[in-house]
Amino acid sequence: MKRILLIVIVAAVAGLLWVRLAGNDPVRWHTDPLTATRSTAGGWIVRPDGGDAASPVLPGDPDALLLALDRIALATPRTQRLAGSVEEGTITYITRSRLMGFPDFTTVMVLPAPGGGAPVLFARQRFGDGDMGVNRARVDGWLAQLTAATTP
Repeated sequence: MKRILLIVIVAAVAGLLWVRLAGNDPVRWHTDPLTATRSTAGGWIVRPDGGDAASPVLPGDPDALLLALDRIALATPRTQRLAGSVEEGTITYITRSRLMGFPDFTTVMVLPAPGGGAPVLFARQRFGDGDMGVNRARVDGWLAQLTAATTP
């Protein structure tokens, strides 16, 4: 019985270490959010054609809006840039869950639109089929902060 318990504990620790230490290939995760589709129940897409939700049009230069969105994303706990830059026009971030360190990826860009720019965001998880609404909440939070920052 003790041996089985030890095997279960070792397997659990090994799994957690793998989640934390497995590489995250930028080529796989830094994708075009305009053409991306969700392959699981988790995740969230905001873009002009609707995706899961339609992009709002915010006042301001698209590059300035992307810079503001970059600052908002990097201020999010446990979030860092995985690939891209403001200069490139597309950025992918990795955000890890607090307890287990599960990685979620969010790719963003801002398209020119009449009167300003339309943010495009594609959020998805690496592991599992569902995310309990975490990606949608992050995207909605980033958009709310961006909207507040651009509203006089």
